Amino acid sequence: MILQYLDFERPIADLENKLEQLRRGDDGTDKTVRDEISKLEKKIVKVRKDVFANLTRWQMTQLARHPNRPYMLDYINFCFKNFIEIHGDRAFHDDAPIVCGFAELEGERVVVIGHQKGRNTKEKIARNFGMPNPEGYRKALRVMKLAEKFHLPIITFIDTPGAFPGIGAEERGQSEAIARNLLEMSHLKTPIIVAVVGEGGSGGALALGVGDEILMMQYSIYSVISPEGCASILWRDPAKAEIAAEMMKITSPDLLKFGVIDRIIPEPEGGAHRDHKEAAESLKKELVQTLASLLPLPIPQLLDRRYAKFRAMGQFKKKAGGAA
Repeated sequence: MILQYLDFERPIADLENKLEQLRRGDDGTDKTVRDEISKLEKKIVKVRKDVFANLTRWQMTQLARHPNRPYMLDYINFCFKNFIEIHGDRAFHDDAPIVCGFAELEGERVVVIGHQKGRNTKEKIARNFGMPNPEGYRKALRVMKLAEKFHLPIITFIDTPGAFPGIGAEERGQSEAIARNLLEMSHLKTPIIVAVVGEGGSGGALALGVGDEILMMQYSIYSVISPEGCASILWRDPAKAEIAAEMMKITSPDLLKFGVIDRIIPEPEGGAHRDHKEAAESLKKELVQTLASLLPLPIPQLLDRRYAKFRAMGQFKKKAGGAA
């Protein structure tokens, strides 16, 4: 996989390219070259820390969309064992942007459901660029019902720019399929863990986002609309997406502050695209701990907690003296 650099990573890219050239010319006998390599490696670490310590919300949005970022099936391969995929909604066809199946997480049987994007042009077209049709959400709901029937916890992975807005999708009931998932997930009698691992766009994301614990990778985003869509509505100019991203507050620190998510999962230095295995290990550790905390809870208590979580979102309390 060829690493692609974002615009704000250019200082890092220049240094890493120089380092690569030095390494190619190093035969292990020239102490001056080895010293130069050591100095450059330390400088790269410092520059990367400086760059990533001051990211804007738009830059974090770019990281969430990075083409080298790990997708759901990457996390499945790293974190789970014995994955068996389930296909089709038993009504129309199998929607590839949604992947569902049974798996094992550290010996615990679970159901995994999530969005899947493609790496190359062929895969992107096959996965519809990670934008599900209504039958994808109906497939997801069918598998959620199986999880409830067999008392298996559910883990969902969110990574989509949004539900597919095509005419056919609308004709087949896109909005109804999303709304149905929101309703059903709110009272499914089994633990649900939600992990936002990339883009969390609009209702297309929320249709898999009603859970008992909501986790979010450090450089992922979660929003009611994309920054470009917001800019198009407010200013009729998608080029102002960077301004919109700052106003919308769609990053993991923002959403933790607002109580929309429960925890932030740290990513490797430079982002999850730099080291898929390390990113997966961080996610797996959090999933295992979260699952262990939810499994002992009685179902009535679990449902009460889930209801209270979402009812509390967006509430403002007045302080003494009338100020909000």
